[in-house]
Amino acid sequence: MTGRVRGWLVQFWEDLRQSTDPSLLGIARLLGLLYGPIDGRSRIDVSLRKALGYRLPAHVTWRHALGSIAYLLLMVQVATGVLLVFYFRPSAQEAYASIQYIQSQAPFGWLIRGLHVWCASLLIVVLLAHLARVFFGGAYKPPRETNWLIGVGLFGVVLAFGASGYLLPWDQWAYWTFSEGLELVSAIPVVGGLVTELLRGYSLVSGSTLSRQFALHVVLLPWLLFVLLGLHFTLIRRHGITPPPGRETSEPGVRFYPVHLMRSLMVAAVTLAVLITLATWFTRPVGPPADPGEMPRDLISTWLIVDIGRTLGHFLGGWGVALFVLLGVALALLPLFDRGPERRLRERPLVLAAGIAFFAVTLVTWGVGRTLQSRGPVPHAAPAEAPARPVPFGADEGGIAPLHPDSTDAITAGRPR
Repeated sequence: MTGRVRGWLVQFWEDLRQSTDPSLLGIARLLGLLYGPIDGRSRIDVSLRKALGYRLPAHVTWRHALGSIAYLLLMVQVATGVLLVFYFRPSAQEAYASIQYIQSQAPFGWLIRGLHVWCASLLIVVLLAHLARVFFGGAYKPPRETNWLIGVGLFGVVLAFGASGYLLPWDQWAYWTFSEGLELVSAIPVVGGLVTELLRGYSLVSGSTLSRQFALHVVLLPWLLFVLLGLHFTLIRRHGITPPPGRETSEPGVRFYPVHLMRSLMVAAVTLAVLITLATWFTRPVGPPADPGEMPRDLISTWLIVDIGRTLGHFLGGWGVALFVLLGVALALLPLFDRGPERRLRERPLVLAAGIAFFAVTLVTWGVGRTLQSRGPVPHAAPAEAPARPVPFGADEGGIAPLHPDSTDAITAGRPR
């Protein structure tokens, strides 16, 4: 009997190899899981071996792992975000209670949310490091200027993910930090008021704002992310990985499998270990439920971009946000102005100075933002009606004990200390 089953499985596998189109491997290549070209004339297993045996350029080393780390963190965000959506309810009445339920009662909910929150900040750090490597290495020069533009667009999408997701916990810290952010956006000349109205949807931050941010976070932005990622990987395969300055060509180096793949797996293991450690031992708290009528004494930041934005808003107001947006546009258009063949830093003193200034200002504004207090209540019209009190998650189904909406002690239940 065992031999018959084994023979059936072997025959099934042979039939599958003969009938499956090798071009299906292009999906894995599009997602960045394979680097080598796909041979569409061979069987799928032969095409896979050829792709895995592709030799990368000799200059591809450990320092090129930043892009892989960023991609891994993006996938962690997608996976944990999907799991959180299973329990999260995007309404002003139930959002806060559903977050409490995730933290205290959902299986490993505290860990999934911790991974999602910490990953949002780590992703920004890794993307900035990746941006610095490409920037200082001159890898944005022709013929790779389109991929640079797409990379800057990906960074903007990640920022939009963090901004739209920041309000979703619907606690005091999220509510008032988001309100302050909208106040700064509204002060941007010309377009600030229109953008604020589109994001807010009402005269003040309300359930309508929460619904809009949730739609952006889980519907619109994921599609934009995957389109840009597909274009990014396609252009990397077409133009190859940029060689170091002064060496425009490179000899074939290590094989994708097993050498480079093992490097990627080792980097992934270390990244996940750091992320799980942070999520386990430095859990993100949840504040009291959102109350539009009372400003909290302190606002605890859970995303490093919030600290940077708070610094810019404190010292420059709406112009700080405008300058930040203009800086992103300038970065995206950099290849239009720096089109010379020189890629060594000593031959690009202005670019070097601008890059050092940008990353230094980023570090300083982040450090200052960690120490700044809230700018105070955001002036707005009084709400037309009193905000609805949070409904305990699961109360309409019965059988789920409600959490006290004014207590943050319950969120530590079921979590290792």
